[in-house]
Amino acid sequence: MRSWKVGELARQTGLTVRTLHHYDQVGLLSPSGRSEAGYRLYGEEDVARLQQIVSLRQLGWSLDEIRECLARPDSSPRQVVRMHLERLREQIDHQQQLIRRLEAVEEQLRSSGRASVDELIQTIEAITMFEKYYTPEQLEQLAERRHQVGEERIREVEAEWPELIARVRAEMDRGTDPASETVQALARRWMALVAEFTGGDPGIERSVSNLYREEPAAREHVGIDPELFAYVGRATAAARQSE
Repeated sequence: MRSWKVGELARQTGLTVRTLHHYDQVGLLSPSGRSEAGYRLYGEEDVARLQQIVSLRQLGWSLDEIRECLARPDSSPRQVVRMHLERLREQIDHQQQLIRRLEAVEEQLRSSGRASVDELIQTIEAITMFEKYYTPEQLEQLAERRHQVGEERIREVEAEWPELIARVRAEMDRGTDPASETVQALARRWMALVAEFTGGDPGIERSVSNLYREEPAAREHVGIDPELFAYVGRATAAARQSE
């Protein structure tokens, strides 16, 4: 079994000795072994726990939240890695959209020495999209909401959305009245999923609505066009009136 002194572990992981000492002081991660000379040593299990701590810190969790998470009986290294992967995939998806925009700008600059204003505007839009519609406080709330809901439930909801959107589109294509019971049932489910994402915060709900109403790229990403967005708006308005 391998072991590390605090300085050795700090050098190999890129963390600071001060950070590792702090984790020890707050009871989050303490060296579990000692050398014959009395030095405290981190073992392989300690390194495994440190990886979970670092992943959760990158997800924006506080040290208290991390301690509570790792103390739960159902917590596992695999679960933490999966949560980190999900967040990174979301970030990668956004970055890939931005890459496509920048590649288009680069190609225009290569071929003609200048990029069109429209392309530049769309590139700026891709960079600032989320910051434009959510306040820093709302982004923090959404991160906390994700933590509360849990990654497993988030994956279930992400899988349900395309099916729900397809069902609403089918009713729209049939010409079904948005106030009909069939569409109202779909609208109530739509509203429930949005509330689950936002935690029922009306300010965040407005930000979500503004994002999808005003950002074609955001609508395209989830498969909602302006006609469907308007249809859903009429259906949810009727659902709220009937409550």
